[in-house]
Amino acid sequence: MNTRPGKDLALARLSAILRGEAPLVWLLALVVGTLTGYAVVLFRAAIGWVQWLWLETTAENIVATKAAFSHPLVVFAAPVLGGLAVGLLLVWLAPRRRASGVADVIEAAHLRHGVIRWRDGLASAIITTISLGSGASAGREGPAVHIGATIASVLFRPLRNLSVAARRMLIGAGAAAAVAASFNAPIAGVVFAHEVILGHYAISAFVPTVLAAVIGTIITRMHVGDYPAFTLPPLEINSYLEFPAFAVLGLLAGLVAVAFLRVAETLDIRARAVPVPLWLRPVIGGVAIGLMALAVPEILGVGYEATSLALRGKYELGFLLLLLVAKLLATAITLASRFGGGVFSPSLFLGAMTGGIVGHVMTMLAPQLSSGTAVHAVVGTAAVAGAVLGAPLSTALIVFEMIGNYRIAIALLIATSIAAVVMQALAARSFFHWQLQQRGLDLQTGPHRRIMHTMTVADFMTPREKGTPRKVQPPFDKRPTLSQTDTLEKALRTFNSGNYSRLAVVDSGGMLVGWADYADALETFNKAMIEAEREEHQ
Repeated sequence: MNTRPGKDLALARLSAILRGEAPLVWLLALVVGTLTGYAVVLFRAAIGWVQWLWLETTAENIVATKAAFSHPLVVFAAPVLGGLAVGLLLVWLAPRRRASGVADVIEAAHLRHGVIRWRDGLASAIITTISLGSGASAGREGPAVHIGATIASVLFRPLRNLSVAARRMLIGAGAAAAVAASFNAPIAGVVFAHEVILGHYAISAFVPTVLAAVIGTIITRMHVGDYPAFTLPPLEINSYLEFPAFAVLGLLAGLVAVAFLRVAETLDIRARAVPVPLWLRPVIGGVAIGLMALAVPEILGVGYEATSLALRGKYELGFLLLLLVAKLLATAITLASRFGGGVFSPSLFLGAMTGGIVGHVMTMLAPQLSSGTAVHAVVGTAAVAGAVLGAPLSTALIVFEMIGNYRIAIALLIATSIAAVVMQALAARSFFHWQLQQRGLDLQTGPHRRIMHTMTVADFMTPREKGTPRKVQPPFDKRPTLSQTDTLEKALRTFNSGNYSRLAVVDSGGMLVGWADYADALETFNKAMIEAEREEHQ
């Protein structure tokens, strides 16, 4: 049997891969993973340093060590003064007048060819560090994803010949490294990058995200330690008859996720309607958070201490309910007040409390079947977080990498999938896509929406020939005109408004600069769709 043709074909394919840009992307992914790993370590340390200024400790278990026993004025003043610092930085340092997060990374990957300005990344990192260090109720993982993506963008910016697809892969690699480093969960980091940032699972993007996630995890294990975000005792499910309870937990987790989104949306709208200077907005939010913290200090910061205690079944039913409501409100206030921070940690917090509540009720109703509050709390973290983030698979993997228990993994999948369905049915979007919709961007409907927003008339127009009149001549002077910066979506809508086949393209003064043909617009769109299809399936 002659196997030579097959070997020649394989060698030819390998040679084509090595001659392309893939080796460069892989190398850059390793650099992105390394730098992101160190950036996450520094970011976590910086939050601790800010926290030390008012609690004299960098530890995350602030309730047990300090906050609950500190002078009430200190607990109240920390988020207020932190809000003042954040407000001034928003005015002086932040070009968008807000800190950036995962939604901005998604926007950059899909609408801005992966470009994130280093100044945006630096400003967001500083604002978020002060926010979380002073007690704002938000998460650090989302900002870490933005830091990783910014590092990737800065690295590939000088490489003019790098394709847009490769740039998106590297943005995904930065996100993968950040999640992996934050949770010591490399598999979850890879899946998060594909599930949330890229929106596909192409093999070409799989390699760089894996490389970045692995090296990012190694960096944090070297400097922070080889242990998961939450250290849990051995957990077991007592009976398969308990699985209906996990289905109920998934339903409730979905409702909690929807409630969180609705409250965040309502408070954001109300905050925008209040006529106060930008610098004062975080101060007002800091007052509200400080007052809440006097009664429930567990809401301060990322909340990992309270989440960890709930995961170990240390809270009673009434206190779990209090923490669930308080953290939901505190996080919504934090975000509406323009503090920096994400929703990953708060979602895990809300999930742990929701699961703990279901566990308590299950124990009361059927103690012989219940596996205890801890198991339900663990499952709840993945269910609520998966629904809020629109990332059910990666959040389930984060929790699974913490526990390594296949029996509980089944419960994780049941609850997380049901919660995701509830969120989709009642809200039709994740938290990140809600943030994007606030900016007039809808990226949930597929690559055609991205293409419609990113491609402009300049991509398909024919320039005006030299010597031809600059003034638009009849019959085109009676038709609508386009500008070079108009999006493809606007151009097609204009063509269709009067069934036009050709329109004039004019400058700001109304002078002719070229022609736009309907056939060229459609051809450009079709080529872009083919390229997107190739990117998502290679």
